Amino acid sequence: MTSTFPNISISTERLVLRPLDEDDVPSLTAMMNDEQVAAWTSVPQPFTESGARTWITEYAPTQRTEGHGIDFAVTEFLTQRLVGVIQLTKTNWHVRSTELSYIIAPWARGEGYASESALVTAQWLFTDQKFERIELRTAADNTASQQVAQKIGCISEGVLRNACIARARAEDGTWTDVRTDFIVWSLLPEDLEGVGEQLRDGFTSFGDWN
Repeated sequence: MTSTFPNISISTERLVLRPLDEDDVPSLTAMMNDEQVAAWTSVPQPFTESGARTWITEYAPTQRTEGHGIDFAVTEFLTQRLVGVIQLTKTNWHVRSTELSYIIAPWARGEGYASESALVTAQWLFTDQKFERIELRTAADNTASQQVAQKIGCISEGVLRNACIARARAEDGTWTDVRTDFIVWSLLPEDLEGVGEQLRDGFTSFGDWN
């Protein structure tokens, strides 16, 4: 049985999820320097184009080839503009489980892109890759991320107390670490049955766009 995700792309009516490439460096850099991304993720701040290039050319390919996960660039179908990133990490091939996270550019928020891209990734994992569990972890105060988890049908399993390090702006403008809780969510194949009609109507078949 395979222990590496295929290097493919997935499409919906509005979005294409594909491998990151070097043309994404400027957009990825701008997205990662957003205040909300800085607050709720562990990406270095300020995030540089060199850091983006390393992610695209070294980190992401290694994660996939070594079986740890896969990173998708989320782009608009019509414009090809980068709207976000979907990451699968901490993949356990024996249990057939993985952890999913999402980042959406500030200009693209409010369009449903996070839930659409997360759901089509889950569908691909459960159908094509035969996975049995997806896990999400959201910081206790990150209500936007929690709303996405709820919208795609995730079930809240509990709280990991004091397990997350978020960031807040200090008075001098620098970032300071703040400890908080993680809310743990899970998504199983049967959980998608209740959200199919709401979010899948616009999705096309899974496609290899390479």
